Amino acid sequence: MPGKPLIQEGDTVRLQRLAKDPDSYAVGGCHTIYLDEGGWFSVQGDRLDADTHANLENPLPGEGAVRIKPEVVIEAVRQYLGRLP
Repeated sequence: MPGKPLIQEGDTVRLQRLAKDPDSYAVGGCHTIYLDEGGWFSVQGDRLDADTHANLENPLPGEGAVRIKPEVVIEAVRQYLGRLP
């Protein structure tokens, strides 16, 4: 529903990994894209610094943004499309 958050405080959503930056396996951590049970993507990456975040268009309270390599996004989309009927 428009205007309502997709996930309410306290809700738990199951995530399934679609793609991970192969360079991050050695250090564990970032740059991963997940698909949740509702069909939405979740992105794990390096948070934007405050100056860069200020350039976002109309961020709502509680919203954030991360940086992620384009190759990870492309692989996630490829994996996602491969799951479609």
